[in-house]
Amino acid sequence: MDFTLGEELEAVRDLARQIFTDHATQDRIRAAERSGTGTDQALWTELASAGLLGVALPEDAGGAGLGAEALCVLLEEQGRAVAPVPLWPSLAAALTLAAHNTSSLLVTGVVDGTARLTLALEEFAPADPARPGCEAVRDGDGWRLTGTKAAVPYANGADFMLVAARTPDGPGLFLLGTGVTGTSWEYVGTTAHDAAGTLVLDGAPAQQLPAGSLDTALRLARVALAAVQIGVADGALRLAAGYLSTREQFGRPLGTFQAAQHQLADCYIEIDALRVCVWHAASLIAAGEDADTAVLVAKWWSDEGGLNVVHRVQHLHGGIGVDIDYPVHRHFLWGKQISGMLGGASADLAALGAAL
Repeated sequence: MDFTLGEELEAVRDLARQIFTDHATQDRIRAAERSGTGTDQALWTELASAGLLGVALPEDAGGAGLGAEALCVLLEEQGRAVAPVPLWPSLAAALTLAAHNTSSLLVTGVVDGTARLTLALEEFAPADPARPGCEAVRDGDGWRLTGTKAAVPYANGADFMLVAARTPDGPGLFLLGTGVTGTSWEYVGTTAHDAAGTLVLDGAPAQQLPAGSLDTALRLARVALAAVQIGVADGALRLAAGYLSTREQFGRPLGTFQAAQHQLADCYIEIDALRVCVWHAASLIAAGEDADTAVLVAKWWSDEGGLNVVHRVQHLHGGIGVDIDYPVHRHFLWGKQISGMLGGASADLAALGAAL
């Protein structure tokens, strides 16, 4: 299978890389981490102005219509720069709405940067996000949700969210505003400093999305996280290669030592394997084919292989790896957080086994 990027996707990659390189500087990232929102709003605005928030979204909403493949290109570049903007939850949510022809005005708002979405899929305790404990009950023509959702990403600043909940007929996905009656938030720090939130719902009014929306959201969230992890791991590897080529021991660069070379080679192999798995999954999604097992394989690689890479890179940097004035620690923190989201490696492997 040929995963070579076409002309359009190369243009997306090059533009995204330029913007993240220019704007996601260490000073800007540090300021966003201390802001309380975990987001660089100026960078978000720049991405909207450049049209990058809409590259994956449909043309009738003002986007470029390039789908899941463009999403992965954009998110890989974000991960490489560990840029603090809520791309993956907002765009995965918007793509879910677009896939089911719902809330077109919201999707248009995401394209131009005036609306921000997030996903409330996870809960506390061992839980399968496809089988939520949060309860939805009918209320006239609508629904009311009651329960608790954990670690809602980039909750501080989101306008609307997609919430997984169980109905008498099975699991479903619901749209509601982040500040409607019956919602309360506790904003919490996360490993990656993204200002997530614990959401408590007490009869919050919500709109049910069409059947199959939860499956779509989970599929897109998993492949999106795996795409971010490619960039996180690749950025970490590049930092390690640069450090080992200049840092000397016994009069020689550390990069000339065979043990260090083996560690870097293992990192390269795991990143390449992850990239192949993500592009296989993204290509199936783009083609409208059954992508569920491919997505689970990609997510498992991101949890297992991505975590292996950031661990090795941290080790290869020695003491400087834990210096928060040196950038590699952010790759470790992002890689660690992504590896545990939506259940982590063991849960993904169990789901994959059940699917097979």
